[in-house]
Amino acid sequence: MFRFFAIFIVIQAVLFGVEMLNPVQEAVVHPWTAFVAKVSALIVHFFDPSVIAYGRVLQSAKTGFGVSIEPGCNGIEAAVVLIAAMLAFPSSWRMKFWGIGVGFIAVQAVNLLRVVSLFFLGQWNFKVFEFAHLYMWQALIMLDVLVVWLLWMRFVARHDVSARPKPA
Repeated sequence: MFRFFAIFIVIQAVLFGVEMLNPVQEAVVHPWTAFVAKVSALIVHFFDPSVIAYGRVLQSAKTGFGVSIEPGCNGIEAAVVLIAAMLAFPSSWRMKFWGIGVGFIAVQAVNLLRVVSLFFLGQWNFKVFEFAHLYMWQALIMLDVLVVWLLWMRFVARHDVSARPKPA
């Protein structure tokens, strides 16, 4: 258990450190955040055709209300926690790569739901928006990470011979 937590913390520190580098921000984080805004706008467009996305902003041209997808709201940090947990857990590289791929998609799908719901909540009631943004969705995103990781661990325990304890 100690080995897992030590590796988990080190991997997170490395990944978060790399994420903070300006070249990584420019080449990966900012384009990804703009992509999240565009995909969110596509989803919102089904309900509000006046929605526009520019850069990391999702805005209603009708009401003027908009949300800016800031660091911590683009799903990258949640994905880093999930990736670190999967890399730290003893399993085959095949299982790790599979889990990271599926897990990243799951985290991003929930994050899109988060951005879209916050966009609509902000137009409806700003106090509810603030609560949902600061408390509810923070917890739900991390709960998503935990659930995905637990489901992946269960799958690994059933299918990955290298993850099973070795007999003494």
